[in-house]
Amino acid sequence: MAKRWYVVHAYSGYEKKVAAALKERVELTGMQDQFGDILVPTEEVVEMRGGQKRKSERKFFPGYVLVQMELTDDSWHLVKETPRVMGFIGGKADKPAPITEKEADAILRRVDDSVDKPKPKTMFEPGEMVRVIDGPFNDFNGVVEEVNYEKSRLHVAVLIFGRSTPVELEFGQVEKA
Repeated sequence: MAKRWYVVHAYSGYEKKVAAALKERVELTGMQDQFGDILVPTEEVVEMRGGQKRKSERKFFPGYVLVQMELTDDSWHLVKETPRVMGFIGGKADKPAPITEKEADAILRRVDDSVDKPKPKTMFEPGEMVRVIDGPFNDFNGVVEEVNYEKSRLHVAVLIFGRSTPVELEFGQVEKA
């Protein structure tokens, strides 16, 4: 049998502990041949704090752990009996369904891409209200007109003396209103 990717529902906030516990249990029971990767899908994000860029990790599927395994009664019980695991996602309770290879590849690609190009922590959309928190337009409110994620810059229409004025700002200079 080939190993397939399954989604395991874990307590929120305990995803890394569940992944570590699963790896440990696989080692202890000697079932390494039935299990592949066990990972928590995370991506690197960048935020500006105190004028410095800080990298951190963000889970893009909070509460879930991906497990690559052959589904047998023993492997099912090993995962199900792990502390802080609520069960599998998809299929029936006693026979979970794996995610498709296409879905698994998309998730793995997203994890790999985030290492090369970390995303900004806050995402902005055109038409969204923002408040300027730094620079000459401090304390002004404006509407996002354009977002450039490569350069981490926004074009914001700020109301100055009743007139809409286009201003280019960095992500760190604004916050969501």
